Amino acid sequence: MNYQDVNTKRGDASDGGAILGTGVARHDGAAKVRGDAVYAIEHSLPGLLYCVMVNSTIGAGRVVQVDAQKAEAMPGVRMVLHAGNSLELVPQADFFGNRPAGDSYNPFAREIAFNGQLVAAVVAETLEQARAAARAVTVAVENGKVVSTFHDPAAGEGNVIAAMSKDWGDPDAALADAPVVVEATYETPREYNVPIEPHGLIAHWEDDDHLTLYEHSQWIDGMAKYHADAFAIPFDNVRMVCPYIGGGFGSKAQVQPHALAAAIASKLLKQPVKLAVTRPQTFTAFGGRPATRQTLKLGATKDGKLLAIDHDGVNETATYANFTETTGIVTGMMYDVPNFRSRQRTVPVNTVLPGPFRAPGKNPSGFALETAMDELAIKLSMDPVELRLRNEPEKDPETGKPWSTRKLREAYAAGAEAFGWDKRNPEIGSMRDGHELIGWGMAVGTHPVYSGGGEATVSVKADGTVEVSSSAIDMGQGTYTILAQTAADALGVPVERVAVKLGDSRYAGAPVAGGSKLANLMVGAVHKTAMAVRDELVQLGLSDPNSPLRDKANNLMLSGGRIATPAGEGITLAELLAATGRDAVELTRDTLPEAERTPQERRQMFATFASGHKESDFAVSRHSFCAHFIEVRVDEDFGTVRVSRVVTAVDAGRLYNTKLADSQFKGGIIMGIGMALLEEGVTDPRNGRILSANLADYRIATNADVPEIQTISVGVPDFQATPLGGKAVGELAIVGVAAAISNAVYHATGKRVRSLPISIEDLL
Repeated sequence: MNYQDVNTKRGDASDGGAILGTGVARHDGAAKVRGDAVYAIEHSLPGLLYCVMVNSTIGAGRVVQVDAQKAEAMPGVRMVLHAGNSLELVPQADFFGNRPAGDSYNPFAREIAFNGQLVAAVVAETLEQARAAARAVTVAVENGKVVSTFHDPAAGEGNVIAAMSKDWGDPDAALADAPVVVEATYETPREYNVPIEPHGLIAHWEDDDHLTLYEHSQWIDGMAKYHADAFAIPFDNVRMVCPYIGGGFGSKAQVQPHALAAAIASKLLKQPVKLAVTRPQTFTAFGGRPATRQTLKLGATKDGKLLAIDHDGVNETATYANFTETTGIVTGMMYDVPNFRSRQRTVPVNTVLPGPFRAPGKNPSGFALETAMDELAIKLSMDPVELRLRNEPEKDPETGKPWSTRKLREAYAAGAEAFGWDKRNPEIGSMRDGHELIGWGMAVGTHPVYSGGGEATVSVKADGTVEVSSSAIDMGQGTYTILAQTAADALGVPVERVAVKLGDSRYAGAPVAGGSKLANLMVGAVHKTAMAVRDELVQLGLSDPNSPLRDKANNLMLSGGRIATPAGEGITLAELLAATGRDAVELTRDTLPEAERTPQERRQMFATFASGHKESDFAVSRHSFCAHFIEVRVDEDFGTVRVSRVVTAVDAGRLYNTKLADSQFKGGIIMGIGMALLEEGVTDPRNGRILSANLADYRIATNADVPEIQTISVGVPDFQATPLGGKAVGELAIVGVAAAISNAVYHATGKRVRSLPISIEDLL
């Protein structure tokens, strides 16, 4: 992976400090504030038609007939699509390897697997006409038996996921002999991504085999490939455009049935078609985090040394495909434990297939483990921080590999000091302010560092400005900004002179924005490419016959938008290009494993998971870590819980932009507050309907729920983790927050809540 020696200064031409690593303001912020940022479905195309979905209102069964006659006769209606008249597509595997059965596939249901499933779609000349006609479509169905959640006795025990089975030592014997044992079951409900920008797209067949899609996407190349393969056209014939995204949290990384419906309608009608998912439909058009249940047994000595962990996890999945919320992913690597067992099952129920939602697996796994650790600390009459310190592993217990870096001890110290943890009275209910009981809780979180390839094009223009382009996306995490900083550092230009173009499949390839890996991969790709451009500029200045700097030195430096000799004699980059007759110096480079590849093969690497590195490729275990310290206030009369203070110390390696990283950490913490106290998908057991499919009943944390949050970075550049020293940032800080809040509530009230969200009924 070490493709280039890394200098934290601006190449070897620094003029006083690196731009990368500072808190540069958001590069795309002004465009968003002014309203100049055009999101996917805001594009305007001539002849645009509007598509509205018709969804199942039963949770299981069969479509007998779609009666569209009344709808088709209504003004402006151009088409009513359903399984009986849709195009048949080539079946494609989803993100998780599930492939529809049979030789063909269309996105409209014949067999109903969940309430809200796509049954038909109406296309009309205006949105109002399409909505009215959609209400006129009649769907005759045959009801089946609905299993709405895994609490239904008919759901059964589910299926064991062999890949998530982990064992070492003899946990049964160790637990039997352990002086202290804690055993409990922890549950989390269905949670939904609910990005502020709902899903949607414009599909436009420009001719019979060229498709352009303006679609919200966390993976431009991967989703373009899906469409290409589904419609059996070349990959290069699909263009996907998505320069801005209003949040995704994992939900916009793969093609969903509604997108295929819009593309089919556009192909049949030979006009562009827009489909916007409504807010209620965002609860069924794609899946969020599934409900989970975990039973943990912890055995320990009387002085707090863990002897064994036995973990049994289960999550809901769909009846027609499988998704595993990897509940054991944190349990085996967080603490030094000589005897361990973990099992994972998935239980099929009548739900849309769940999907990735910020820190999938890690978040519920961390909730169960960190709550259980607090219960063990209480049973031992030991400070929760001290218990964790006594079980800090010197190496990864699961793999046996040394850590690339693990600064959790430093996180405990920094977080506890900033929070004032030493002033905590451990007695339950002992801290209060008037009618409010005050509780202090803590927990830790982690997220792995994932790797893969990235590709970027960097160009120095005739006027001396720099342009960076890639199909990578920015859904608010700061890709525009950190890539501008990276190029500015390497080429010695002010960051304001760098333009970044993202979110177009015609640009250099990029991997999925997921797993908190995009920043590290794309910073690495842009750095490598910009360094190659810098070398070419230096060579141009040294050797081109028309260069004013030829024969002036045996090396040249780039700084402040100039290229100069070590003695300081120099010219601007624009002057160098003009003198040598160049319109631009432009290169494209990637960080794929070294091999000869055609352009098509390279693009294919970014459109699949083929560019990802296996953990076995690394000699070290690479993870980010954090320690949360949280204060809650519980009204003793009404049982209401308010988070009043948060201090989180993070080890995420080198931060490429301190301001944006702080924003990401706080965003994760805020989502953790929602998980602990607010968010809950509620299902009607009769028909599987999501009762909380709106932002009134499905509550997310808003300004009134968010206290003062302090984040502290204790990380150091980790060049064993990534080439430029960063680790996972985006999903890290949500992990452990719910446990810290639950632990604080116990400290305040003495009531242990093991099923989220914590409610008034739990505490009264």
